[in-house]
Amino acid sequence: MRSPLHYLFLLAMAALPASSARAADRPPFYPVFQFPADKIPRIDGDPSDWDIVPDSYAIGMDQLTNDATPNQQPDPKKLDVKVKVGWVKGENRLYFLYQAYKDYWDFGQSGLHNDIFELVVDGDRSGGKFIARWRPDLNVPEFDAFFSMQGVTAQNYHIFTPAMNKDWCMAWGPQQWLKEFPYANHAAKYSFRPGEGGKLVLEFYITPFDLASPDGPEKSKVSQLTENKIIGVSWAVMDYRGPQTENHAFWNLASDPAKFAPPAANGTPSRVLAGHTMYGDADLLMPFKLMPLDPLFQKTFAAQWTFKVADMSKRLVAFQDQSVGQITGWHWDFGDKTTSEEQNPQHTYADPGNYIVSLEITGPAGKARFERVWDVTVK
Repeated sequence: MRSPLHYLFLLAMAALPASSARAADRPPFYPVFQFPADKIPRIDGDPSDWDIVPDSYAIGMDQLTNDATPNQQPDPKKLDVKVKVGWVKGENRLYFLYQAYKDYWDFGQSGLHNDIFELVVDGDRSGGKFIARWRPDLNVPEFDAFFSMQGVTAQNYHIFTPAMNKDWCMAWGPQQWLKEFPYANHAAKYSFRPGEGGKLVLEFYITPFDLASPDGPEKSKVSQLTENKIIGVSWAVMDYRGPQTENHAFWNLASDPAKFAPPAANGTPSRVLAGHTMYGDADLLMPFKLMPLDPLFQKTFAAQWTFKVADMSKRLVAFQDQSVGQITGWHWDFGDKTTSEEQNPQHTYADPGNYIVSLEITGPAGKARFERVWDVTVK
């Protein structure tokens, strides 16, 4: 059975005008699948947890542009990549499933000569340049800027695909804690050796930060991920082809895929696509939307509510209905022998205490009740 959300991505694609440029037919946003709280993917390299994610969420090579040769068509016999992105309401993590086939995997050397999945995330879409080489004040030494601005407002991860005898990724900045648990986790499965072909499965999650301080996570601000929020995300697949050369393809998911960067100061035309510099310019990232829970995983009729103490000096509590389904009536029991039939009532308690509060809803599907024990406490 297909849900309405399953078709949202496809409808967005179909609504766009045709274009002859590679990877130009992109949707207004890429959807990020919301996992139910009881189906959070395990980070173990087994993609079966992602079977519930429709293929319409997958982003493949057709959405990428090789910055070196923009009109090049990808050859799935040499390189084929598919990426799915997910999130969980209440967590501030982005989950990724990276599945790739290559006829020649290059990962046997030390350093950055390695097949790489380069990921850039801007959790609040604040935009702007975030690497030291593009510091606004060139009078500031580059490595001073590295420790003051690199990776602060957006984060860049060079993820080795796969990593052999090295850390799983390079977090490009002084915030090395970004790639460590609990802010990130990873697992990969493959059976090939350097220079061979085969399939790689990589699962990981990262935590985006509005402000990632070089002084540590305790001085940083985690991005708050909520339903329907738009965040900035882009990535590039760096495809190396042997130890004899440092040249590599740069298959890029970034804005302006068919436009070249501005000319140099001396007027020399640029040979670099504008989107190539997404690795340090968050203005070039693509919009990704944190989708609501798919209706297939939602309860059709259930009572739920939350509350906030509006004024503790008056013992005034505001209650908010969060029930789902077709509802015709609400009955609140505030635990002090008083009740209300309002949907979102406010209640003033006469005495301090811990209260057992319940909400019962009615509708065509029947009745449902939800109770909180001693959550509501006033003094």
